[in-house]
Amino acid sequence: MKGTLKIFEPFESDLRKFDEHFAAIMRSDVKIVDQIAKYIVKHKGKQFRPALLIVSARTVGEALPATYTTAAVVELLHTASLVHDDVLDDSELRRGFRTIHKVWKSKLAILMGDYLLSKSLIAATETGSLEIMNTVATVAKRLIKGAMFELQKARKLDITEEDYFRMIGDKTASLISACCELGALTVNAPPEYRQALKNFGENLGLAFQIKDDLLDYEGNSGILGKPALADLEEKKITLPLLYALRESPEKERKKVVKIIKNGAGRKELQYILQLVKERRGLEKARERADGIKEAAIEALAPLPESPARQSLKALAEFVLTRKN
Repeated sequence: MKGTLKIFEPFESDLRKFDEHFAAIMRSDVKIVDQIAKYIVKHKGKQFRPALLIVSARTVGEALPATYTTAAVVELLHTASLVHDDVLDDSELRRGFRTIHKVWKSKLAILMGDYLLSKSLIAATETGSLEIMNTVATVAKRLIKGAMFELQKARKLDITEEDYFRMIGDKTASLISACCELGALTVNAPPEYRQALKNFGENLGLAFQIKDDLLDYEGNSGILGKPALADLEEKKITLPLLYALRESPEKERKKVVKIIKNGAGRKELQYILQLVKERRGLEKARERADGIKEAAIEALAPLPESPARQSLKALAEFVLTRKN
């Protein structure tokens, strides 16, 4: 698996098997679908989610055919959600490359996202497991609910901390948690191991998204393959700003909301960035993410000691130290 995180290198042979399975499942008899699929595969990321599913399975035992099939399912589902998100946000770039809807227009991008979603659900049936199918369907519903809730909040910008965690729970943590739980399901893990991995994944996903939101403020253009402070330009208020606004007088809060609603220019973005730094928004968000990361590591306690469990623990640490 090209570009695999070093943490997952001990499982390289498992990941190569996944690559073969995923390439086969992406094939189609429709030319335009194959063209877009090749573009997606060429510019894919580290395929973090399928790798997470496989390593989660390995905390219990050897990966089985159902493990690789289900890993393909989650990668298809994740990719479908990204294609749809990019259309909704009118994003120019994804991982530094032009988004599908900017290359092939929005209609084809939406249809391709739908196609990938349907492929993921069909592939889930190939496992023959009702539990796997139910888990995949449930996470698909959570992803859509999260996207709709985010759009709702972007209209009024009345997001609270509770709203933020509900949103990132559905939009990000749900799939990461499902990867860990599905890994356990594919190897018939006992209920306590399945629950431990599910809890680990939910906390890992929350910490992962908070770090992404921190990088949006900390980084510069190119770090996430998108411009710095892109979230503000998309009218998204994330945890660093939420914490900063909580420490700001009402007049200042109203000013920031007005800027975001009207579309912030470079000068206004710098004003908000300075506010977030002065009001310790970044520091408080880092502290919250660190506490959630520790909860993820604690969730692994019921699992037997193994190289896979050590990799998951190292992954939790890495999530908060990464630069992209």
